Amino acid sequence: MKYVKEFQDGALARRLLAQIAASVTRPWTLMEVCGGQTHSIIRNGIDQLLPAEVELVHGPGCPVCVTPLAAIDQALAIAARPEVIFCSFGDMLRVPGSATDLFGVRATGGDVRVVYSPLDAVRLASENPDREIVFFAIGFETTAPANAMAVRLAAQRGIPNFSVLVSHVLVPPAIAAIMDSTACRVQGFLAAGHVCTVMGLAEYGPLAGRYRVPIVVTGFEPLDILEGIRRTVAQLEAGRHEVENAYARVVAPDGNPRAREVVAEVFAVCDRAWRGIGVIPGSGWRLAPAYASYDAAARFDVTGIGASEPAECRAGEVLQGLIKPTECAAFGTACTPRSPLGAPMVSAEGACAAYHQFRRLEVAR
Repeated sequence: MKYVKEFQDGALARRLLAQIAASVTRPWTLMEVCGGQTHSIIRNGIDQLLPAEVELVHGPGCPVCVTPLAAIDQALAIAARPEVIFCSFGDMLRVPGSATDLFGVRATGGDVRVVYSPLDAVRLASENPDREIVFFAIGFETTAPANAMAVRLAAQRGIPNFSVLVSHVLVPPAIAAIMDSTACRVQGFLAAGHVCTVMGLAEYGPLAGRYRVPIVVTGFEPLDILEGIRRTVAQLEAGRHEVENAYARVVAPDGNPRAREVVAEVFAVCDRAWRGIGVIPGSGWRLAPAYASYDAAARFDVTGIGASEPAECRAGEVLQGLIKPTECAAFGTACTPRSPLGAPMVSAEGACAAYHQFRRLEVAR
């Protein structure tokens, strides 16, 4: 059965590629806004199988990659405190700050722990009342409901020694920022299916109309991505700019209302700095006033920490789709997975990591 499915998938992939090739009449540039999609594209060589007229560029879809350097330095300062147990998902531990990373803090005595859910951090807080438990709450809309639930649960249970360092970012304002850039050449978007699973489709219609770009909600398997590309190219060739849901088996038009409710209760929209890009208005979440006492940045007085990006790191341009990773002079030389200059070379969803891991070491066509 496995081989039958692989044969069927291969036949469908060839058919989708043929349909894309038959429909395209001029060059188009599409952007996927999800690091998971980026890795699927590079791992499976989808960009190399497409007709030459269709170019894929990679957007700011990796939450680890867009977490600003200042937020990393805040995390490092908190994690180094002796009274703190600092909890994070594993992919944040090797993201470089100005001087070190969370692995470095742990090596010098900091109590830094990998957790698999923010609720693990809440449990640690109840089990260690004499310690301060801090969870590094990063990510797009996808991870926000679980992080919001952790804060609400800590409040309901009266757990005072739990707090979160919040660096949540939102996809629609990032799309607007990309389209507003004078250097933008993106003509269509593959939207992240997991984000829309939470938030639904409502925010994308105004963007498609305002910027006259098709936005197709897409999954993560190769066939999902090819179908998303096919639909986007079809819209561009027809002169349409609509929101299409090519991931309807998972994404409902209104998303997950209960998840959106808890997020709206715990978080409030704010301006947010993106690593390598800068501040995008209304592109983040912070704790709402009712939950402000759980803000780790305020609790440990690290809000004044700032940082400058390394001049040789061009992560911001990679994250905006302005260059491919291989067009950065540091790629594979001064910047490698063992000694990264920026988060896109470290994260499991980073574009630079994908190019390095799957041996895309030369400039793409």
